[in-house]
Amino acid sequence: MSTNLTLSGSAISTVYLRNDVRRVLRNRRAMILTVGMPALLYLVFGATQSSKDSIGSGNVAFYVLVGMALYGAVLAAASNAASVSIEQQSGWTRTLMMTPLRPAGYVSTKVALALAMSALPVMVLAVVGVASGARAGVGTFVVCMLLAWLGSALFAALGLALGSILKSEGAMQALGGVLALLAFAGNVFVPLNGVMLRIAEFTPMFGVVSLARYPLDHGVTVYGTSIPLAIIIANVVFWAAAFAVAASYFYNRSTQRQ
Repeated sequence: MSTNLTLSGSAISTVYLRNDVRRVLRNRRAMILTVGMPALLYLVFGATQSSKDSIGSGNVAFYVLVGMALYGAVLAAASNAASVSIEQQSGWTRTLMMTPLRPAGYVSTKVALALAMSALPVMVLAVVGVASGARAGVGTFVVCMLLAWLGSALFAALGLALGSILKSEGAMQALGGVLALLAFAGNVFVPLNGVMLRIAEFTPMFGVVSLARYPLDHGVTVYGTSIPLAIIIANVVFWAAAFAVAASYFYNRSTQRQ
């Protein structure tokens, strides 16, 4: 990784960001995991749905597409943010501390990288969805996919926190399992109902996926249960604050120990 850093304090480093983006794009395993797998899951579980089956202002395929786009974006954002664990283990963050780049700038650049990479699975899934029969109004389609992308920012903070705690490649492996469990528990993969839906309302992915699907279903689940927008927003705000505080605390603690 290049150490030719022309950096400014706490601002995002465009040089470091550009190098990081190139590094991630060269990682074929990461690309397959964060871009290929969500698209494959959609083709198996979404594209096979009848295009005539509707949910809200679109069809079932699009409903599944939004969930998979969110999952892919979350996976990309969190895993790229968690790469701080590998950089801490290799001593790269100690090297950065000797440059003008301050911890706030490093974190900002990592978040920017996470959001840049999380856009890839969303764009790929949008193309695959259109080609395979996912249908919704143009406005609904664009807003749902945009909300799915923006929702991944919460999990960039989670990835940063987990990477700062574990400080090893184990952080990346643990993160994949955690995110899969949260997706199942948060109404992303399988539509939940009854008690399971009530429990899901307290989980981190429930709010972001419900918000991403809101322009499509207006908070009404496939079982006809209505979810108030206030509950969705409260969930997003709570977990955004919780992950941001955790990321700040554990990252600052990890850098102080170096």
